[in-house]
Amino acid sequence: MSFSSFTLNANLLKAIDNMGFEQPTPIQRLAIPPLLEGRDVMATAVTGSGKTAAFLLPILHRLIDKPRGTTRALVLAPTRELAAQIAEHLHDLAVYTSLTGAAVYGGVSMGPQERAFRRGVDVLIATPGRLLDHFQYPYARLGGIEHLVLDEADRMLDMGFLPDIRRILKHVPKKRQTLLFSATLPAPIVELARDMLRHPVSLNIERKSAPAAGITHVAYPVPHELKSNLFLELLRSSASKNVLAFTRTKHRANRLADFLEKHGVTCARIHGNRSQAQRTDALASFKKGRCRVLVATDIAARGIDVEALGLVVNFDVPNLPEDYIHRVGRTGRMDATGDAYTLVSPNEECSLRAIESDIGTRLPRQKVSGFNYAKTPAERFEVPIAERLAVIRARKSEERVRARENVARRALRETQGRPTRYGTAR
Repeated sequence: MSFSSFTLNANLLKAIDNMGFEQPTPIQRLAIPPLLEGRDVMATAVTGSGKTAAFLLPILHRLIDKPRGTTRALVLAPTRELAAQIAEHLHDLAVYTSLTGAAVYGGVSMGPQERAFRRGVDVLIATPGRLLDHFQYPYARLGGIEHLVLDEADRMLDMGFLPDIRRILKHVPKKRQTLLFSATLPAPIVELARDMLRHPVSLNIERKSAPAAGITHVAYPVPHELKSNLFLELLRSSASKNVLAFTRTKHRANRLADFLEKHGVTCARIHGNRSQAQRTDALASFKKGRCRVLVATDIAARGIDVEALGLVVNFDVPNLPEDYIHRVGRTGRMDATGDAYTLVSPNEECSLRAIESDIGTRLPRQKVSGFNYAKTPAERFEVPIAERLAVIRARKSEERVRARENVARRALRETQGRPTRYGTAR
């Protein structure tokens, strides 16, 4: 089966050919025909399955012959990175057409985004929070919306965007085509779909979310304090030019990036405390090969699309099986192959077993030959939180003691300098 069998516009087919897409992926084969017919669709699809093109191609095809100057399609995405990625994909697919698009997300100036609203770009890709910011102003009116897409709906639920989505629905016409794509379908998402979609075509609903078939999974048991050293050893032995590493917290992402740079590994970092400009620069450096390792928190798990990414490393075991699926889904995309390493400390074994139960397979445990698992690291990667809290409490206790002493000394000075009936007090 080829893309030409969908009777898509010739200019879209030309763009597809230039992008190197030879055959549609399973989700594209299933979703494109009913979307071209104008049907609502609710689909589950694993990360890296080609779902972005699955919803963009039919929308662009149906918009090509419409007059310009009215925004007719709105795509909602949970993160800035994913919104930017979809906008980039849109540009590539629409390159031989007059169709326009713009990304609307936080962390950057609202000025260019306002101009996109006023210009009436054909497709807006937006994060919920920033879109609601624009809705406060009269220029942000989306009464011409004919196509509404919720991408990564389960992630929006995890990030608390469900109330925002319901508020956004009040700003778009009820008569529209609605598409909902999600890697998993928790109950609130199913309920939202019932409210939003009209007689939808349901795709892969019974199929359990799982990592792509081309990914090789390996778990590396290691003491918590030796994780950074083992990761460095794995980097030295791996042939992968681009490595994406996930940490549990922003603090640990910074610590890992600092550790790698100290040992001569070029790296960048992406997490919630970085500005949008810093996050964009980090991702660009990684994509262009200027740095070998990108250290990220889960904010980037569904917003990074790097060609031929060979290795994903879970520096910390994720708390939820769904997060594991989306992390490792950055490799093995579009039927390619890739590796997923997970560094697991003894207290993370329980979380790893939950992941293994969910994906239906046990990750093989391996040890790195020649690595000293019993050594004491020269420096600690991270001070345990209990120890950090103890230091903070001790510091605050010392501050309280000093404060009481200062009060006592001031009181004594005031007493000594106070006049008495017989002269100044001594």
